[in-house]
Amino acid sequence: MKVVILCGGQGTRLREETEFRPKPMVEIGGRPILWHIMKLYAWHGFQDFVLCLGYRGNMIREYFLNYHAMNRDFTINLGRQAIEYHGNHCEEDFSVTLAETGENTMTGGRLKRAARYLSSGSSNDLFLLTYGDGIADVDIARLVEFHRSHGKLATVTVVRPVSRFGVVHIGGNNRVEAFAEKPQSEGWVSAGFFVFDRRVIDYVSGDDCILEREPLETLARQGELAAFHHTGFFQAMDTYREYKQLNDLWASGQAPWRNRVESSGFSRQLSRLSEELRREDAPKNQSDPAPSARR
Repeated sequence: MKVVILCGGQGTRLREETEFRPKPMVEIGGRPILWHIMKLYAWHGFQDFVLCLGYRGNMIREYFLNYHAMNRDFTINLGRQAIEYHGNHCEEDFSVTLAETGENTMTGGRLKRAARYLSSGSSNDLFLLTYGDGIADVDIARLVEFHRSHGKLATVTVVRPVSRFGVVHIGGNNRVEAFAEKPQSEGWVSAGFFVFDRRVIDYVSGDDCILEREPLETLARQGELAAFHHTGFFQAMDTYREYKQLNDLWASGQAPWRNRVESSGFSRQLSRLSEELRREDAPKNQSDPAPSARR
């Protein structure tokens, strides 16, 4: 199953780090946040990626073109320019498609442009999509299982946001009855980590289409969008403050997603399970009727 990651936005609110590099290349613990996101998916057995490039996309291309050299020991003959690599790295089985989707294209438009790299066979009609600037410890395998169970076209992972400020509960005579430091909100917000039927692409009009507006709003009105509730860790890296928080968390050794990205390889057992689920779902996909109808 393909994993689409939106990597093209300019990250204007994180200008301290993104003036000279795309936000997915901003590092947590010495590795781009994009690497952390990809390792999370790979830990659950999903390692076929499509990266939608835009702002400073060449830096992402160079990162993957040089991945072997930067992650393995090697011997180079300076005369012949022959290189012998030594050992292996844990990402040997990753397949990464780098798709140019335009510097000013919106999130829906990026998906539309990259659609040609997504499988169109009836047994591969699902794909995963998320943003290149948000990290979490989402159980991707359970997310996909949930999506298959409800039969709708789309699933979005939702989380409870944490307030940036302490909340003060005030009673009579201006007496403070309770104080909660940065509590979780009562509502739910999108964290990305979508599962889409390929027919969702038909809801995207073109380059100016914002995925979170018309496509998802239409799917919601039609009853074709379900919510996967994630109560674990999630943090978007939208500001320098959040960049510092994520790096401090990693440095402390307490990052909730760390055990997934530092494992020696993805879980082959989960990979086999996801493949079995895909095969079992193939006849169902063939008989399903068509629905009525961040960058």
